[in-house]
Amino acid sequence: MSSANLTTEAPWVRRVLIAVALAFVTLFLLVPLVAVFWEALAKGWELYLAALVEPEAWSAIKLTLLTAAIAVPLNVVFGVAAAWAIARFEFRGKSLFTTLIDLPFSVSPVVAGLMYMLMFGANGWLGPWLAEHDIKLMFAVPGIVLATVFVTFPFVARELIPLMQAQGQDEEQAAMVLGASGWQTFWKVTIPNIKWGLLYGVILTNARAMGEFGAVSVVSGHIRGETNTIPLHVEILYNEYNFVGAFACASILALLALVTLLVKTLIEWRIARQREGAKERTLEARLAPASTH
Repeated sequence: MSSANLTTEAPWVRRVLIAVALAFVTLFLLVPLVAVFWEALAKGWELYLAALVEPEAWSAIKLTLLTAAIAVPLNVVFGVAAAWAIARFEFRGKSLFTTLIDLPFSVSPVVAGLMYMLMFGANGWLGPWLAEHDIKLMFAVPGIVLATVFVTFPFVARELIPLMQAQGQDEEQAAMVLGASGWQTFWKVTIPNIKWGLLYGVILTNARAMGEFGAVSVVSGHIRGETNTIPLHVEILYNEYNFVGAFACASILALLALVTLLVKTLIEWRIARQREGAKERTLEARLAPASTH
C-alpha cells in the first residue's frame, strides 16, 4: 500500500492545505526576508557597506560578537553539565531542576532584564554595594552578557538531555570496565556520541544571543557606540528614519538566520542518518545469531 493511499482526504483538500501553508510561509517569512535585503540595497552597495562600517554600527557589531563569544561557551558548559546530571543521575529536586531550565522560555525577555535591574541596578538589592566597590554591571557590557546568558542557557541543555537519555550509558560503563578514566570516557565516548546534538544547541544559542533584543534593551542603557548591540542599533536607526542603515544592519541578522537554518538542516540530516545507521547496526546484531544456525 502506497503512502498516498493512507489518507482519506480528497486530492483537492490536500492541495488546498498545501497552498494555504505555502501562502503563509511566503507572506509571513519569505516576503519580509526579501524586503530586508531589498531595502538594505535599495540605494546601492556603496551606501550599504558605508552603513556597516560606520563607527557606531561597527561598535554594535563588535559588541554583539563579543557577547555571543562569552555567552555561548558558558551555555555549553552549563548545558553539558546539566544534561549529564539529569540523564545519568537520580537526585532530589531533579524534576524541579529540569523545570527551572525551561524558565527563560516562559519568562518574557523584558522581565528577565528587569530582574537583573532589580538585583544589580543603582536602586537594586546589590546596587549600593556594587557602586561602593566601583563595579558596574548594568548599562555596561557585563549586564548585557548576563542578560544574554539567561535567555539562551536552555538551548544546549534541552538538546542534550533527551539525546543522552535515549542513548543510555552502556558504552560509558563498558569504557569504565575496560579501564578508562572518567575524563577519557567523557572525551572519547560521551562527546562523540552527543557531538551533533551539541553543535545543534550551539547554533541555536548563538543565533538567539546575537538577535536578543528585549532583555538587552533593558540592561544596556542604549549608550550609542558603547552598549548597543545590532538589534538595538537597528531600532535607533529606524526611529531616526535612517532606513538604509537600519536595514543594512538588520540584513546581518537576517543572513545569520539563513546560515543558522542551513546548518540546522544539515545537522538534522546528519543526526537522522546517524540514527538510521544505529538502527541498522542493531538489527544486524540481532539477526547475526539467527543467521549462524
